[in-house]
Amino acid sequence: MNRIVMLLLIITLQSCHENKEVSSVNPVNWENRTIDLALIDTLAYGTTYLSVYSQIYSQSEHKTHDLTATVSLRNVNTDDTIYINKAEYFNTNGSSIRTYFDQTIFIAPMETVEIVIDENDQEGGTGANFLFEWAIVPNSDEPFFEAIMISTSGQQGLSFTTQGKRIK
Repeated sequence: MNRIVMLLLIITLQSCHENKEVSSVNPVNWENRTIDLALIDTLAYGTTYLSVYSQIYSQSEHKTHDLTATVSLRNVNTDDTIYINKAEYFNTNGSSIRTYFDQTIFIAPMETVEIVIDENDQEGGTGANFLFEWAIVPNSDEPFFEAIMISTSGQQGLSFTTQGKRIK
C-alpha cells in the first residue's frame, strides 16, 4: 500500500513539473496596462530589435547551455509615459514564437516592466530576439530595452547583457 501511495506521489509531482510555464511576466498583468492611443493625437513611433540568448554554445557547436533571460522594458523619462504597441519573440530561424501583447500598453515615467524567459524554455535557441513597436510623446526619450541572461548550474555561473537597437 505504501508503495502505491509513493508511486502516485511521484507521478503527481512529475506531472506538475512538466506543466511548468516556460515564460512568465513578473508581476505585470498586460490587460491592466492597456490604453487606447486613439485618444492621443501626436506621437512619434519606432521599432527596436533586442537580441536574447536563451541558449549559448558550450565547448563546441554541438553542445548548448540553457539560460534564463530577463527582458527589461524601461521608461527613462522622468515626466512622460511611453507606449509599447507590441512585444514579439522570435527564434533563431526568425519564426515568431509568441507575442506577449499586441494591444498598446503604457509604462509610467521611470518604470520598468519585465518579461522572463525561463531557463528550460529552449524555443528561442542561440539566436532568439524580440521586436518592440513603441510610441512616445515627441521630444521625449525613447524606451530602453535590455536583456540580462544568466545561468548558475553547479559551481559555474555566467551572465551577460544585451541592449536594444532602434531599427525604424
